[in-house]
Amino acid sequence: MVAALTGISPQVIADLKLGRPRTIELQSAHNIITLSEVQPGDPIFLTSVAPEDLSPGDSGIILEVQMVSISMKRLIEYSHANFFEERERTSARVQLRYCGTSIVKEVGDLEYCKAARVDVVKCTCFHAV
Repeated sequence: MVAALTGISPQVIADLKLGRPRTIELQSAHNIITLSEVQPGDPIFLTSVAPEDLSPGDSGIILEVQMVSISMKRLIEYSHANFFEERERTSARVQLRYCGTSIVKEVGDLEYCKAARVDVVKCTCFHAV
């Protein structure tokens, strides 16, 4: 099974299909958890389908991970006369290279705080439905 990034914009997927390596930044917790378990050289599946709707037959693309970086940014906001509010935001940047189109064969257990994993089949052609 390969790691899966879900809920990705169709425009981002179309851009990645052009074949040039692209870096995308993700802030959704479920995708950051998935990226924390991948290394450069690993295959990864991207789809526009939301994680709770992911099922066999869903289409997406397979890519090769070129680089992964997870970082936390601290923001300090000033409110009122003597009050400071500190916030933290975690984000992940991943550089990907397109390998091919694929469909989901089987979905692994989708649990909170665990990487999404799917078994995929590489498509060589599309079938009308």
